[in-house]
Amino acid sequence: MLQSINPASGELVKTYESHSPEGVEKIINSVDKTWHHWRSTSFMFRSQLMQNLASLLRTNNEKLALLMALEMGKVKREGLAEIEKCAWVCDYYATHAEAFLENDPIRTEAGKSFVSYQPLGTILAIMPWNFPFWQVFRFAAPTLMAGNTAVLKHASNVPGCALAIEELFRDAGFPENVFRTLLVGSKEVAGVIRHRAVKAVSLTGSTPAGKSVAALAGGELKKCVLELGGSDPYLILPDADLELAAKKCAAGRLLNAGQSCIAAKRFIVDEKVYGHFLELFTHEMAAAYFGDPTDEETTMGPLARADLRNELHQQVVSSVKKGAEVIIGGEIPHRKGAYYPPTILENVKPGMPAYEEELFGPVASVLKVKDLREAIQVANDTEFGLGAAVFTSDLLKGENIAEMQLEAGSCFVNEFVKSDPRLPFGGIKTSGFGRELSEYGIKEFVNIKTVVVR
Repeated sequence: MLQSINPASGELVKTYESHSPEGVEKIINSVDKTWHHWRSTSFMFRSQLMQNLASLLRTNNEKLALLMALEMGKVKREGLAEIEKCAWVCDYYATHAEAFLENDPIRTEAGKSFVSYQPLGTILAIMPWNFPFWQVFRFAAPTLMAGNTAVLKHASNVPGCALAIEELFRDAGFPENVFRTLLVGSKEVAGVIRHRAVKAVSLTGSTPAGKSVAALAGGELKKCVLELGGSDPYLILPDADLELAAKKCAAGRLLNAGQSCIAAKRFIVDEKVYGHFLELFTHEMAAAYFGDPTDEETTMGPLARADLRNELHQQVVSSVKKGAEVIIGGEIPHRKGAYYPPTILENVKPGMPAYEEELFGPVASVLKVKDLREAIQVANDTEFGLGAAVFTSDLLKGENIAEMQLEAGSCFVNEFVKSDPRLPFGGIKTSGFGRELSEYGIKEFVNIKTVVVR
């Protein structure tokens, strides 16, 4: 039994019956059977269905945004933006998939030799609640356009979103079993990974979940792509436009109530501009209005669940006990719902949760450094490596720092980190491996096949 609970009120939205083991088996076998037909369809056919899907997303954007608000607390304006981004990735792969997967001729001594990109089969997607549509569509659009089929194990607190996504594929004209949702809990995932018809796994989630899935997939010799946690550092150099930096840093920290793997989390500020930046940053963070996510005026909703809010607060409390100081926030508000205020911590040091761990919510760790060398050392002093940013008026210097010195999968200059269908996305270190999006992403779940003709 899966329950959808509104995090803004704590009230039950709906209860869903889980799929039985027999039901799971039937769905996976049906999807596998469909793959043998789907793989032979033309790119033109798949492209038309993907464009239908993009159109349906845009037509139903209000309803889908409301569903996200009810199930995980995303504010309406962000929900609408998320649906538009899903439509964008569908359009992108509908347009570019065929070119990305064209045969690559290779000159050898043979009469003909080339590399072909062939689908693998049924791919399992294990997806999180924080971007309940985007995370799924950024996986599904390239995976299905490559000729694979997919089964989705979505987060247990967003079953309504999971079923809505399946319905969208069906309504767009995709064969019924090209994309299916499995309503199961975490304990059932191992059996799905081991199923003979599942050929590979894509997971977006926490680092512990990634380690578990990687071990299971590795035991079955099945490929996996992992996009895991992050503790993204943002460097504020002395020559930065501080007003721009403060706005971008606050936006990067508060988007989706801070519940994002690539959210800005650690703000590493040169001592020469520390006081001024902190003043501006505090003003931007404090300006957020948190409340009912369905209200047009709300800029930040609740966290997705009360237990997640409580876990975040304990990380703040523990950091304060070890010497961190609260500039704003840091207290659970006296109101219904899983709310947590924008919070800034300074005097953050190694050994504190605010330094060592991912803070999955609207809590910013501000760290003062004496120069660029120390800033880069602190930025890279983490087990994570998903995203990073640097703010400076010297664009060549910023580009060099982003390219050569920051240890992360995506590095931005004078902008907060975000994903884009045109660019590869993923991390290093304990933030995972493999890439999603762009040409690199669509080639993760294909057989890169060598063909030689004498």
